[in-house]
Amino acid sequence: METAVTFRGRVWKYGDAINTDVIFPGKYTYTLTDPNEWRKHALEDLDPSFAAEAKQGDVIVAGRNWGCGSSREQAVGALKYAGVQVIIAKSFARIYFRNAVNQGVLPVVCAEAVDAIQAGETVEVDLDAHAIRCAAGTFDFPPLSPTIMRIIESGGLIPMLRKKLGVEHLPMPEIKGGE
Repeated sequence: METAVTFRGRVWKYGDAINTDVIFPGKYTYTLTDPNEWRKHALEDLDPSFAAEAKQGDVIVAGRNWGCGSSREQAVGALKYAGVQVIIAKSFARIYFRNAVNQGVLPVVCAEAVDAIQAGETVEVDLDAHAIRCAAGTFDFPPLSPTIMRIIESGGLIPMLRKKLGVEHLPMPEIKGGE
């Protein structure tokens, strides 16, 4: 890694098994296409204050199986466009974890930190030191793979590919009709 990556933000704390329908209501999946509209509905059925009060850099802290349910990417995008850059959880649904990485939102697994962190406090996540610093102390988390680190540092999978290929727009494959 070339530079230190540290995230710092205010905590929103939630419980176990928060599914993608709760993070981004399914009724908007096919009606809203603008990510800036997605953020207005983030967590609306769980925490009606979240969308109006979330700020750039905020951190979600949650229990087990965050993001279970459907694979819709809007469930990450809604939080990202609301300003969330890190989600610390006891565990993640596998597809949510991957969607978070692809969109440049850092997923961190650390059960001890989740138990210690309080809603509203400010936490710091030091990616290089694999450490979460909060009012209750410092908690270590397992290092992420070099591939995941490159994607997060680039701001997501698409920005990483654009940078790697040196292009503004990714080339689209040619799709031929059924002749």
